[in-house]
Amino acid sequence: MSSIVNLNKARKERDRAEEKAQADANALKFGRTKAQRLLDATREAKMRSHLDQLKFEDE
Repeated sequence: MSSIVNLNKARKERDRAEEKAQADANALKFGRTKAQRLLDATREAKMRSHLDQLKFEDE
């Protein structure tokens, strides 16, 4: 004899699994690590600072 399955729970579990798989695929496709984001932010700040130092202001 088989056990009784709540179809609502089974459907929700299936949907959660599909959403998790999609999220994992997107993370691989678009995601970056925290270290990569910090490195980019640091590089951008350094570049911005360097460009500000090179500005010529007429007074």
